[in-house]
Amino acid sequence: MKIGLLQCDSVIDALQGKHGNYPAMFSELFTQLDSRIELTVFNVIEGEYPEDIDAFDGYVTTGSRFGAEDDLPWITDLISFVKTLYQANKKLVGICFGHQIIAKALGGQVVKSDKGWGVGVSVNKVLEKSQNEAWMQPAKAEMKLIVSHQDQVVQLPKDSQVLAASDFCPAYMYRVGDCFLCVQGHPEFSKSYSNDLMESRRDRIPHDVIEEGQSSLEQDVDDILMTQWIVNFLKA
Repeated sequence: MKIGLLQCDSVIDALQGKHGNYPAMFSELFTQLDSRIELTVFNVIEGEYPEDIDAFDGYVTTGSRFGAEDDLPWITDLISFVKTLYQANKKLVGICFGHQIIAKALGGQVVKSDKGWGVGVSVNKVLEKSQNEAWMQPAKAEMKLIVSHQDQVVQLPKDSQVLAASDFCPAYMYRVGDCFLCVQGHPEFSKSYSNDLMESRRDRIPHDVIEEGQSSLEQDVDDILMTQWIVNFLKA
């Protein structure tokens, strides 16, 4: 399987030495599942895109410190590319920022949530209607992934189906048609990186939110399961 990774940010310099950059995180994640998966990285901030969208079985976005509503030329270009993939019925999986960009590109709405920062391990209920999603195997009643976000999707695009949700994030995971899958969580983040990322953001995240987020890292996470679902979805 060939996957195009749309890189929408880089790990800050202070953390790269210990944790690497986002492409390495995704490469390690997919390699754990299947060493035959080939990742090709496109740094969309630098304007890199595939010459032929059909050269890949599907695409995955990284997260980003930027927001879907930021008025930046590269975000405008990314939105145009998302629309191109949708019109061509190409598979795309949006992670965090990508989950929000897909909503914005296809007529949904993204806002800075009045619920504040979501950090640490997020626990979300997999909705009963998700039993009809054949690619969500092996099945599980809840999804635990590391999160780091302020923005949330508050209005879904047309032809969307929410698949997993919580009171904090009602549109945690959703599908658009048969070709786009969106999840707010980060299967590629390690607990160590999540902890250090929270520490690096003490100037903007409330102390009690960080303390709760760091404590939540004691829980198990479903990173490999989510990756299996992503691969199943891309193959479906």
